[in-house]
Amino acid sequence: MGQTSAVYITGCGAYLPGAPVGNDEIAAHLGGTDPATARRRARVLAANGIRQRHYATGTGASNEELAAEAVGRAVKDAGLAMDEIGMLATGTTMGDQLVPGFAAMVHGRVGGGPMELLSAGGVCASGLAALKSAAAAVALGEHARAAVVGSELVSRVLAEPRFAAGGRTTADAEFLRWTLSDGAGAVVLSDQPRADRPSLRVEWVRSVSYAHERPACMRAGEGWLDAPSAAAAEAAGLLRLRQDVAALPSLVRLGVQQARELVDLSTIDHALIHWSAETFRNRIFQEIPDLSGIAFSNLATCGNTGAASIFVMLEEAWRTQRFQPGERILLAVPESGRFTMAFALLTCVAPNQLLSDLATVWSEFEERLARVPIVRRIEDGTATVQDYRTLLLHLRQQVVEGGRWISRAASNFSAERFELRSAAILHAAEEHRDFLLLERDHAAAGGTGIRDGRKNAGSEALSAFILQQASQPDPVDLLGAMFVIEGLGTAKALGWARMLQDRLGLGEGQVSFLRYHGEHDAEHVGELHKLLAVTRPGDVDAIVRTARITARLYALQLEEIG
Repeated sequence: MGQTSAVYITGCGAYLPGAPVGNDEIAAHLGGTDPATARRRARVLAANGIRQRHYATGTGASNEELAAEAVGRAVKDAGLAMDEIGMLATGTTMGDQLVPGFAAMVHGRVGGGPMELLSAGGVCASGLAALKSAAAAVALGEHARAAVVGSELVSRVLAEPRFAAGGRTTADAEFLRWTLSDGAGAVVLSDQPRADRPSLRVEWVRSVSYAHERPACMRAGEGWLDAPSAAAAEAAGLLRLRQDVAALPSLVRLGVQQARELVDLSTIDHALIHWSAETFRNRIFQEIPDLSGIAFSNLATCGNTGAASIFVMLEEAWRTQRFQPGERILLAVPESGRFTMAFALLTCVAPNQLLSDLATVWSEFEERLARVPIVRRIEDGTATVQDYRTLLLHLRQQVVEGGRWISRAASNFSAERFELRSAAILHAAEEHRDFLLLERDHAAAGGTGIRDGRKNAGSEALSAFILQQASQPDPVDLLGAMFVIEGLGTAKALGWARMLQDRLGLGEGQVSFLRYHGEHDAEHVGELHKLLAVTRPGDVDAIVRTARITARLYALQLEEIG
């Protein structure tokens, strides 16, 4: 928790409900077919430059459903399952209900396991506020992965008859009515980059408010709690969204000023900017002409989706492969609520070749394991208690050596590899009594004589190989052995324990070794990935070679059982 690690965007998702709605079709969704409203709509559309957008009206969807769909797509894009997400951070202008928080409702919709939640309020910048909090949690090591989503379903307050409540509308309300639309965008954050394709490293996220010197520019609900009832507040027009359009040029100037203070814009390769109308894009380019060649926005085709807009933009740019390794991407969200400027700087990083190669080793290992008789019997439910006792008997003879080779490796790391030596010492302290758990499980399952057992051919070969490697100077390659062994605990041990308990009626005290590794090796793998991140290019071949040999010998050890 004392050190911070890099944070990467490894998946993106977006969801725009329903079919695209062209300018001539808006009235069919929101109403306002009278000539006066049609003229006001035409003026706003000419200014904002939006050609199509999406509305959830008629779909029956809620805001939480839009958000959940975007999160699910981002998690899938990252190659993960929802139960691998440790934190969910959300940003929205208006949730579906007053209580509970929006993040809790989205979590209830997406499922997964227990997770930390954050509901960021505000307007457009709430999406980056959620990103900032989630990125900080991942950087501090509190979670290995987090999901962030911005989502808006504003059409229900823009459509008649609700919008018409309170009588004649003004230009500040009409601007928002024909500019805002529905949608959700999400990203997945990880403490490791992707192995199979580029990732986006989060360099920083910054947000600054000028509310101390600026009045509210975009508002809704002012004084509504003081009305006799919610119905009376709506009838008085208090719940109608309004924006002081005349104040928006000042927002542009402040945004440009903040951007220049935060980053050298000449070093930026792509700028994804959330402008609410094309007229503001032109003002930005007047202030910073160099942005015109690198700016990207999909406002014209996706509409202004508030807190979701920056993620909807990022998802399209990510999906269409606009970014190349080494390029820097600036995200900019000027929020008119009470003048908040939010920015993020990302760097596109190449796939991690080491992780990619290790992923190949793991895939080959899993294929080999699937053919091992004892593994097949466990996974197809035909294993017996005797099979289980035999498995523990054979594993014990190799596991008892674990503390020895980790300690030997620690003693052979030089001061130049101090971080690896420290990690090996800590790991040896944690692992050197593992075999005692295994022995107790064996006895609890009716086994005897486990300490009299001998290594089988695979165990002999595996122990000899790892001890030999641990005896070399700076045995960095043993990270490959740890990748296989710890990965086996994470990917298989808990599942095997549950299968054996279900099929054989075993109790917790009879499968504690497998359960311990299934529940704790994910943390060990997380630490391992941090170590892999500080390896040197010259280490890659040796680490992958040792991983491949370890996988083959571990499989041989299991093949010898029975």
